[in-house]
Amino acid sequence: MPPMSPEFSTSVKLKYVKLGYQYLVNHILTLTLIPIITAISVEILRLGPDGLLSLWTSLHFDLVQILCSAFFIIFAATVYFMSKPRTIFLVDYACFKPPVTCRVPFSTFMEHSRLILPNNPKSVEFQMRILERSGLGEETCLPPAIHYIPPKPTMNAARGEAELVIFSAMDALFQKTELKPKDIDILIVNCSLFSPTPSLSAMVINKYKLRSNIKSFNLSGMGCSAGLISIDLARDLLQVHPNSNAVVVSTEIITPNYYQGNERAMLLPNCLFRMGGAAILLSNRRSERRRSKYRLVHVVRTHKGADDKAFRCVFEEQDKEGKVGISLSKDLMAIAGEALKSNITTIGPLVLPASEQLLFLLTLIGRKIFNPKWKPYIPDFKQAFEHFCIHAGGRAVIDELQKNLQLSSEHVEASRMTLHRWGNTSSSSLWYELSYIESKGRMKKGDRIWQIAFGSGFKCNSAVWKCNRTIKTPLHGPWDDCIDRYPVHIPEVVKL
Repeated sequence: MPPMSPEFSTSVKLKYVKLGYQYLVNHILTLTLIPIITAISVEILRLGPDGLLSLWTSLHFDLVQILCSAFFIIFAATVYFMSKPRTIFLVDYACFKPPVTCRVPFSTFMEHSRLILPNNPKSVEFQMRILERSGLGEETCLPPAIHYIPPKPTMNAARGEAELVIFSAMDALFQKTELKPKDIDILIVNCSLFSPTPSLSAMVINKYKLRSNIKSFNLSGMGCSAGLISIDLARDLLQVHPNSNAVVVSTEIITPNYYQGNERAMLLPNCLFRMGGAAILLSNRRSERRRSKYRLVHVVRTHKGADDKAFRCVFEEQDKEGKVGISLSKDLMAIAGEALKSNITTIGPLVLPASEQLLFLLTLIGRKIFNPKWKPYIPDFKQAFEHFCIHAGGRAVIDELQKNLQLSSEHVEASRMTLHRWGNTSSSSLWYELSYIESKGRMKKGDRIWQIAFGSGFKCNSAVWKCNRTIKTPLHGPWDDCIDRYPVHIPEVVKL
């Protein structure tokens, strides 16, 4: 057997040093209390029953002191339990699975592009290059109106897509949870680019004949991170409305937003965005504790809209020919990185173990006092979470977060496979990713999940969940007929 190389030996020793450091710092309170409790136990054994009895009789308590102490304890306990936030449970969720007839293979997409833009071969070639490097697969779907040549993005077609996606997700949620429409107290629907009158939330109320006193909200224009904004809004409402159920519907309607012009910055969304939607049931009812899948721990929202570049990096506007589209700025990734840093700064102290926070603090002090050129310490978020759901906005987004957060390929597998199978489904992509992890049988009781989403404005939002129970592989869901094929190898470039 060849001798162990010095580099490997050193790296192994450093690994165990780091593990020892993490254990020491994270369990410092326990390690401190053990000798104190041991000393007290030894002293109690030394005194014996007679010594303890004489010690108790030597203490003089009158009735007033006893009553005052009891009152104070009861008052403190009452204040604590009344001020404690209600626990928010995620009972279950359902993702929309588009029909096979909506599938758009690369060949179909490119053929349509050539027919729609016959006089602009450069625009067609640009879309082909984007598609080759996008990370999307051959089974992503577009709504029926986009399959026409040229596309027919009418209001009726857009409403038809909304009804198909939202009602399918809601029906699946009702079937999974056995929830009755009359039991919904709060309804929140988020869809960034399609905002008809009456609203999408009113459409749901009309379809399922929900109660007249339901608290309904319709969020629009908030981009791909609107799903977590809806979760945050639902959490706040559930804090003030006891014994309530909240349903959140996250989707993006593609039909009215398919760009048919020549501006490259506006053609990019055509290559990435696809059909998708999800319906989520949240509750603060204690009776839902046992069957709920997750418990909401934190929601952290970061908004960079005060900066002009950040505000305009994802912008709906008209091109020179008057055609409306979504323009994506070249600065998008840099702005997303800054938003992520701000979000991490806020969420880090809430979730990171003491060992990581101490290292970060010491590095920060060292850079301020000794040497500003010291490399900043990037906290190891793998110590805080078992699973990561990164918004499947595109291959570049996932690559950047994997690099910045120093994640392994397995940590970003759910995001990459979701992008490959479903494309960028906007705010609902996080739920397809969570469903992927469950379908792989990886979600265990006590596991912590970090959902990260980016959206126009510019926003970076995070949600932290904790798994309530080990989740069995779902029998019905978006991945049920293809999970065995995943993960798949996704080449850097797919030649078309």
